[in-house]
Amino acid sequence: MTTPAYSPAFAEFRYWGAIFAKSWRPVLVNSVVNPVLFLAGIGLGLGGLVDDRSPLDGGLSYAAFFAPGLLAAAAMQTAVVEGGQAVFNAVRTRRSYRVAAYTPLQPHDILHGHLLFIAVRILLSSAVFVAVMYAFAIPASPGAALAVPVAVLLGVTCAAPTAAWAITVQQPSVIGNFSRFVVMPLYLFSATFFPVEVMPGWLQPLVYLSPLWHGARLCRDLSVGTVNPLDAGVDLALLALTALAGYLAARRSYRRHLHS
Repeated sequence: MTTPAYSPAFAEFRYWGAIFAKSWRPVLVNSVVNPVLFLAGIGLGLGGLVDDRSPLDGGLSYAAFFAPGLLAAAAMQTAVVEGGQAVFNAVRTRRSYRVAAYTPLQPHDILHGHLLFIAVRILLSSAVFVAVMYAFAIPASPGAALAVPVAVLLGVTCAAPTAAWAITVQQPSVIGNFSRFVVMPLYLFSATFFPVEVMPGWLQPLVYLSPLWHGARLCRDLSVGTVNPLDAGVDLALLALTALAGYLAARRSYRRHLHS
């Protein structure tokens, strides 16, 4: 019997799945409770005030604007935690990467398995999130379901370059500073909570470079049913190219640090 070509990476995927299985209950609860609280409190509660006092262009409700952006932001956040803190722990504290490197697994197998786990985790949490959106009757289009694979692509786009960097980090404080000074500004200033048009003019070009902005825009257009083929193509191309560049950087970084 021949061994399937994917089995080395799948062994690493199973390891991360086993770690996740030990804490899946609170993660599942958070995957349901957090969207409900955010959508009820901010999307519908605060959103009602926004709709009354400062309605968005095109008659779009604040909940319809906010929910897809939060879906994309949640995918990014999961990706950078798994690609950042989890990778750092796998190298410096738990050292599971180091152990795996002494097995027949190659560095790229370790990378592939971890990225596959991140993609599956984001797939599941995003599917739950979209289901909650439908429960609140937020999407105006059945195309909102297509926001799930977009969230997965965004997650890989963020996870791959983060992992390429995190495997080189020596101190845990660096990971914390990355979350504070890189991830949080992206979270706040990528049109998740408010349109990019209300930002200062000098900031808007920087926002357009953010993968999160492109992911949020595409998720929002799919949810509302206003997809522009050109905009969607630009969003997908930028996410795919960034994911590819991050993946190639991660392969090189993993090979260098797990063979040393």
